Amino acid sequence: MVARVVTVAFEGVDARRVDVEVQLTHATQGSFSVVGLADKAVAESRERVRGAFAGLGLAVPNKRIVANLAPADVPKEGSHYDLPIALALMAAIGVIPLDALDGWAAVGELGLDGQIAPVAGALPAAVAAGSMGLGLICPEGNGAEAAWAGDVRLLAPRSLIQLVNHFRGVQVMGAPRAGDLAEAPPSADLRDVKGQEQAKRALEIAAAGGHNLLFAGPPGSGKSMLAQRLPGILPPLTARELLETSMVWSLGGLIAKGELTRARPFRAPHHSASMAALTGGGVRVKPGEVSLAHNGVLFLDELPEFSPQALDSLRQPLETGEVIVARANAHVRYPARVQLVAAMNPCRCGVGGPGRGACGKAPRCQRDYQGRVSGPLLDRIDLQVDVPPVTAADLALPPPAEGTAEVAARVAAAREAQAARAEELELSPDAAVNARASQADLEKAAALDPSAKGLLTKAAEAGGLTARGWTRTLRLARTIADLDGGGPVLRRHVAEALIYRRAGMDAPLGAMAGAG
Repeated sequence: MVARVVTVAFEGVDARRVDVEVQLTHATQGSFSVVGLADKAVAESRERVRGAFAGLGLAVPNKRIVANLAPADVPKEGSHYDLPIALALMAAIGVIPLDALDGWAAVGELGLDGQIAPVAGALPAAVAAGSMGLGLICPEGNGAEAAWAGDVRLLAPRSLIQLVNHFRGVQVMGAPRAGDLAEAPPSADLRDVKGQEQAKRALEIAAAGGHNLLFAGPPGSGKSMLAQRLPGILPPLTARELLETSMVWSLGGLIAKGELTRARPFRAPHHSASMAALTGGGVRVKPGEVSLAHNGVLFLDELPEFSPQALDSLRQPLETGEVIVARANAHVRYPARVQLVAAMNPCRCGVGGPGRGACGKAPRCQRDYQGRVSGPLLDRIDLQVDVPPVTAADLALPPPAEGTAEVAARVAAAREAQAARAEELELSPDAAVNARASQADLEKAAALDPSAKGLLTKAAEAGGLTARGWTRTLRLARTIADLDGGGPVLRRHVAEALIYRRAGMDAPLGAMAGAG
């Protein structure tokens, strides 16, 4: 006789069906085996199941017990297989009815006293169970999180005995309720930033179009201060983005008490972070910082201090919006559609070149320091802005008239204009945010003025733009036009966009921008 229950194996944010089959056969000596390409945590499930049974006063039969996790060629990792193995074994020995597990999937880790501990990935497991037409049995600590999956039957027991009583009709368990939608924590206000008008303008453009942004300037000029105020001017997550982001956070074990928030993620890893920490990896492939920032902001302070290998690993995610971690037996995919914001000093000593301090190694100091960031990565950063030192006169000024609320209103209006245009022109869904629009969508959406197209062509002919740079400059100009009322892209919009695409070409571009 074979007892079965369904569980899932996580492959990135995707949850793949796994059938847990438990069979008991007579043997001269009892044994308990778990087969099906299981890692050490899964293989140890048999000991946790034995302990949980002992905690309930049950004895594991003195027979040959085989728990098969099918399909056998899919890697099985994690402790969430404890509960389905225990349930299938209980059905096999008659503790619960054999048909009680029909229509259910299960995830959960067992304690030696029979308690069911929370596990990572309850939300994607619930979404996967719903897509298979199944309900989900998960730990009580994951119930509020799993309930966000929508119309999915749920059971969230605190202990194994509670679940046994439910299936035997002694106790009826109610379905858990979704956790709270938490308010975004109060963000710092842009009114705190005195001076730096060009940097604030760049921050607004970046927020309006979802563009990548680099601040370069000496220490104390306000680069980090500006970046930390970006979340306050970004629009909240849409319902679809909220689910996508929360599924990644669920796999990272970062959802507390089932509470979700519509505030966009803001991740700021330390510059000592490894490539695996940024893009994901490890023995059990976990989402990295770029995936935890999905639909939000990844802030890299002291950009050249990150290892070149780690920085270059971001090139593909910034272009495609996803991370693919290759393993010998699997390719794990995580979403990584982020807005990169970075900050850097002009050189290692921080003061910069001639006339800006006491750097005795200029210009070599600047060249070597800035050379730690590769050209291909810089080519993916739409706005590159110099942030000059703040003067005493700036500090003496009263707070600016405009703060976060005013800028956020303009950003929201620009985002709404982009979404409406994408719908009206029947563009791809990505075109609802300018920074993600394809070249084909841009040709329909940009409505380039002839003089604007001429200026862009001159910039490309002068060797100042790569093919990628052309597309990104056009996206940037489209966003500037949206902030200017949403009409066609004019010459002044392209000129401003070219100023931000500096990449070693400031002189010729400045000359061309001034020529019109």
